[in-house]
Amino acid sequence: MQKFKAAITGVAGYVPDYILTNQELEGMINTNDEWITSRTGIKTRHILKGENMGSSHMGVKAVQILLEKTNTNPDDIELLICATTTPDFVFPATANLIAAEVGAFNAFSYDMQAACSGFLYALWTATQFIQAGTYKKVVVVGADKMSSIIDYTDRATSIIFGDGAGAVLLEPSQDEDGIHDAFLRSDGRGWTHLHQKAGGSRRPPTIETIQNREHYVYQEGAIVFRHAVTGMAQAAEEILKRNQLKGADVDWLVPHQANKRIIEATAQKMELPDSKVMITIDRYGNTTNASIPLSLRDYEGQLKKGQKLVFAAFGGGFTWGAIYATWAYNG
Repeated sequence: MQKFKAAITGVAGYVPDYILTNQELEGMINTNDEWITSRTGIKTRHILKGENMGSSHMGVKAVQILLEKTNTNPDDIELLICATTTPDFVFPATANLIAAEVGAFNAFSYDMQAACSGFLYALWTATQFIQAGTYKKVVVVGADKMSSIIDYTDRATSIIFGDGAGAVLLEPSQDEDGIHDAFLRSDGRGWTHLHQKAGGSRRPPTIETIQNREHYVYQEGAIVFRHAVTGMAQAAEEILKRNQLKGADVDWLVPHQANKRIIEATAQKMELPDSKVMITIDRYGNTTNASIPLSLRDYEGQLKKGQKLVFAAFGGGFTWGAIYATWAYNG
């Protein structure tokens, strides 16, 4: 049976209008611009404001832009996967809401949750459907309203996260360019260092959990930092080794935008210069599942057909991984 290669044939993104600056955060918590920038590389982040607007609101915007850019009829979309850590509801899936709003009524859709690695997990899952010949048009969305689970009295987490969404269209490759390989891992022993304490079935919402502020992101920053550097570097090195590549062969590292120091450490281990590393964290902060597709959106104009890209991410759970792809079109 013929095995098709999956190629990214379009990218799009959306961030809300409201911009939360470091200067504004100075008035909310004990911090300052120099402290935030030196530790994270973040200057601004976008925040979704308004009643009854969740991750799907941004996902819909990103997919609508994607369909328009690629001249794709919503009826032709056969599968839509949404990677999100902040779904609109426990159910239905945020992907269902996005598909309905964009008119993709012929698609089946579902969510994928792997924290900040979720977009890579979803991208590789979607790739399998293309490779098997099951579907020809698949949309992968990364969307997160992280502001909905951030405690803005906590200096450790409030400075990091922003809201946004990104989306890519996957189609069978017309040649050998496309997604070639993935190295994905997880280690559930790391969950205690980065998680949300309440809100799930183990600890449903109660007056006590709300009063104790347990519905926000809890992170042990130093431990997560060490694991993130190790995990992203390990995944990137393994994907290069498996595909007989060296760092010098890579045109672009597309890292999850968790922290600029994590990104720099990963690039250094791969022996990549700054000019080959996509950086958007200064503008958006950590948008979780949206960070990789938003980076592709912002750098699309610099991408050339055949260029070698390595995607790398690390997230709570712990989850981490890397994907190797050659770009399928000129930006």
